[in-house]
Amino acid sequence: MAQEREGAITFKGNPVTLLGPELKTGDPAPDFHVLANDLSPVTLVDSKGSVRIFSVVPSLDTGVCDAQTRRFNEEAVNLGDNVKVITVSVDLPFAQKRWCGAAGIDRVQTVSDHRDLSFGTAYGVAIKELRLLARAVFVVDANDKLVHVEYVSEATHHPDYEAAVEAAKKAL
Repeated sequence: MAQEREGAITFKGNPVTLLGPELKTGDPAPDFHVLANDLSPVTLVDSKGSVRIFSVVPSLDTGVCDAQTRRFNEEAVNLGDNVKVITVSVDLPFAQKRWCGAAGIDRVQTVSDHRDLSFGTAYGVAIKELRLLARAVFVVDANDKLVHVEYVSEATHHPDYEAAVEAAKKAL
């Protein structure tokens, strides 16, 4: 049974329960098992040696999530090949692939946590009441240490993009 944190964030003004621990800068990045758009497994080890920005969104089919993913896609161009931007949601892999194609997203990898909420419970962003992920950004350095953690207090608000990008640049 995952740890529960009540009232840590709100979703449309209503407090929700998050499953999993509250991670902090300096913590080791937890491993996870999610699916790529082709249904292949993706874990933390798959991107080891790179700086990673994990952009966590409730659903790509909503305005803020769409804007967040597009923004990180633009930022990725200036970050270079040693920074991987990975958007995590519970959208089905097929829906993620369709959305990326329609939106022209080519610098961000989307992965699905729909199967067992592995990422969500490991990073403390699984919303118990909705079976969605809370909006958050985690920057992980090449040695799998968290160098930036942001749990967005209201799921319908944007994260601090600049802070995440700066953390990724410093970790290079």
